[in-house]
Amino acid sequence: MLIGLATAPNTSVAADFSGKTIEWIIPFKEGGGSDKWSRFYAPLLFEALPGKPTVVVKNMPGAGSTKGANYFASRVKPDGLTIFGSSGSTQFPFLLGDPRVKYNYADWNVVLATATGGVAYLQPDLGAKWKQDPKSILDTNFIYGSQGATRLDLVPLLAFEMLGRKVDPVFAIKGRGAGRLMFERGEANIDYQISSAFLSKVMPLVKEGKAVPIMTWGALDDNGNIVLDPTFPDLPTFKEVYTQVKGQAPSGDAWEAWKAFFIAGFPAQKMVFLPKGTSQDIIDTFSNAFQKVINRPDFPQISKKRLGVYSQATGAKAAAFKKRGSEVDLKAIAWIKGWLKDRYGVELKK
Repeated sequence: MLIGLATAPNTSVAADFSGKTIEWIIPFKEGGGSDKWSRFYAPLLFEALPGKPTVVVKNMPGAGSTKGANYFASRVKPDGLTIFGSSGSTQFPFLLGDPRVKYNYADWNVVLATATGGVAYLQPDLGAKWKQDPKSILDTNFIYGSQGATRLDLVPLLAFEMLGRKVDPVFAIKGRGAGRLMFERGEANIDYQISSAFLSKVMPLVKEGKAVPIMTWGALDDNGNIVLDPTFPDLPTFKEVYTQVKGQAPSGDAWEAWKAFFIAGFPAQKMVFLPKGTSQDIIDTFSNAFQKVINRPDFPQISKKRLGVYSQATGAKAAAFKKRGSEVDLKAIAWIKGWLKDRYGVELKK
């Protein structure tokens, strides 16, 4: 069941955006999960904001999403006419101290937070063998299109390694949509997409027999446990697959680090921000507008088809999502930095 989460309605005077155009910056190319998410919400936000301003999605890819995030942090006026859509791939460089990061999540005002999931899938020949026995293809040389090891791809790359797969990532693709296209062209034999992109772009491939989903990363329940993804309840979680392949449940430093970054990257996956210095009336206006969207009688139905079955939060609940996505245990961060250096030669000194 999709849950819309919010605090009591804000009572400040609403800002009026009549005749205005609001630019929604997405720091990725068209066709990926963040792009799909923003383009789902944009027309609904148009209807919900006072004055019904035009809402335009502007894709600003580059530097693993840090280009768009840096632009938003340094160039945008706090007038409510520009909002920013972040992703786990924007959060991870911040958490890891990537020197290209010139933004701070503490400066931004969150007005919507969206949880999501992720699905890993294989080419049909490998998928058929996987269904018979996942262990039978562990010696396969897997090719995977990746945005980079410090982006959201960190979660699947570490999961693949923990399972004992030999994965050769092709780095520097510009967005997960590009990774999917590599898979479609036969240039990659394994891929993953977040739920919104999987539903719209990969599910047709599954129906045509051109892709075989094998697992999700899971979802997080109220007690912090990893459980079945509610959008894909028939697929096992990575935790379940690991237990099947290894004969025991995952544990140890690698598992704790994976779980920490999974939580930062998926249950707190996508957020909409207003910049530092934005007045409270504008913040409240956007929070109320997004809550109005979530409260629509048809929202569970239309969002299920496009986003999946996940929590959408505004107000204090969105702030809690932001905390979860932008703060990670220092031990987990240190372990991941060591793994990145040893495995991929990526050294983050900051």
